[in-house]
Amino acid sequence: MEPGNIVEFVGVQKTYDGRTVVIENLSLSVRQGEFLTLLGGSGSGKTTTLMMLAGFETPTRGHILVKGKPIEHLPPHRRGIGVVFQNYALFPHMTVAQNLAYPLRMRKRSREEIQSKVGKAIEMVRLEGMQNRRPSELSGGQQQRVALARALVFEPDLVLMDEPLGALDKTLREHMQYEIKQIHRELGVTMVYVTHDQSEALAMSDRIAIFERGAVAQIASPQELYEQPASVFVAGFIGENNILSGRSEGTDDSGRGRVLLDCGRTVRMRSADGFAEAGRPLKIAVRPEHLVVGSAARDRLNQCEGKIADTTYLGDHLRALVDIGGGQTMVVRKPLLDFARPPVIGEKILIGWNEGDGRVFA
Repeated sequence: MEPGNIVEFVGVQKTYDGRTVVIENLSLSVRQGEFLTLLGGSGSGKTTTLMMLAGFETPTRGHILVKGKPIEHLPPHRRGIGVVFQNYALFPHMTVAQNLAYPLRMRKRSREEIQSKVGKAIEMVRLEGMQNRRPSELSGGQQQRVALARALVFEPDLVLMDEPLGALDKTLREHMQYEIKQIHRELGVTMVYVTHDQSEALAMSDRIAIFERGAVAQIASPQELYEQPASVFVAGFIGENNILSGRSEGTDDSGRGRVLLDCGRTVRMRSADGFAEAGRPLKIAVRPEHLVVGSAARDRLNQCEGKIADTTYLGDHLRALVDIGGGQTMVVRKPLLDFARPPVIGEKILIGWNEGDGRVFA
């Protein structure tokens, strides 16, 4: 086990029926004290990975190490891991204080220690005065705070969270993201968090592991994933991206790669990977915020003319879908001030970007 890691998955496979592989040869490390998010769509394997670490699922093959020791055969209550579920999983017949005391009583802590730790946990999640209420008397956000406090009250080294904010409204969800991140910073506890929400993962994580069909497509910091995706899948999954198909036309005199897009326009990109073989199929990815429109586009190396296919007003900015031909569309997302006037459907528009504003994938 590498120094600095608290968890390691080593060649882990999971199948439920012996035929369909849910997790395939997973090797994944979690660093001590980090906030790692497992991000992916439905069926990608992220929740199964978390449940194997928690002890509610057993690997078909491979090993899971915590602090260097295999734990795959230990029952959940002997792993010393805190777990927070989406449905809170609070005991409905117990008060807040009783729910928080439960993990401590199971560990046979003294009455004085239980009272002290429960009091501190209630303060930590700011539920003072609510210790005698039952879960049915709390809001969704308050119940989630209790669930979080219960996972932390016995001071575990590792806390797992399975889509814990999925049932909350947008405003409360964003507030709880901040609260969880603050608690993480204050306690220094290692957190492994599962979500399918990209913006949530970007906002909260030290690192993100993107799952695709039972394997990790890329694991990196939010900034690296966003700016340097390792594959077309990652480029399209993290944030909004324009993925355009084309073919290589080799490189120009300055070493820039030339791509003939399916719309018939040739563009030049800084990355020369994959350009050696003329005619080779390529994809390019350009973020909507890197695009400029109208007169500003004439100053860019790459230019595409298209027609407005749809517009969406988003308050501080406008999102426009532009048909550039050849069955391809591009999304432009700009402040309203960037448009001389609000664009209308069917109107022609010029889009521009520079060679370093995107990524190329063979």
